Amino acid sequence: MSGQFEASVEIDRPIEAVFAYLADGRHDPEFSPRVQEITKTPDGPTAVGTVFRSTVKDAGMKTGREFRITAYEPPGLIRWTEQTKNLVTASGGYDLEALPGGRTRVRIFNTLEGHGIGKLLVGLAVSAARKDAPDFGRRIKSAAEASLAP
Repeated sequence: MSGQFEASVEIDRPIEAVFAYLADGRHDPEFSPRVQEITKTPDGPTAVGTVFRSTVKDAGMKTGREFRITAYEPPGLIRWTEQTKNLVTASGGYDLEALPGGRTRVRIFNTLEGHGIGKLLVGLAVSAARKDAPDFGRRIKSAAEASLAP
């Protein structure tokens, strides 16, 4: 069983800057309180094949996560897929669109999939993610605008 959530937000910064910010997954803790720590392999610019390894805390439990960048098309598209086999895994991405006045529309989406007993839990995870999606979008906007201050 699987399910998807998404959010869209307009960020008051140029698309190239927003893309660079989001492409560096090491910024995730700035807008995702679940992410406790994160690293990137290899060093250098993000590209297809880049791996981000993180420790996240969900429902009081810490788990390790590993995401691989599967598509990378500056300045408008980033896709990832989870490599680890946790009870619930995610794949998703960002779609960016330039707006007038140097602003950027960002659409984030994730598909959550349950494995084993996680098939029983994925519905709860999707429901919680959908409920948080608008706030998640606002956290991305706030973090990106603060980090990319003119």
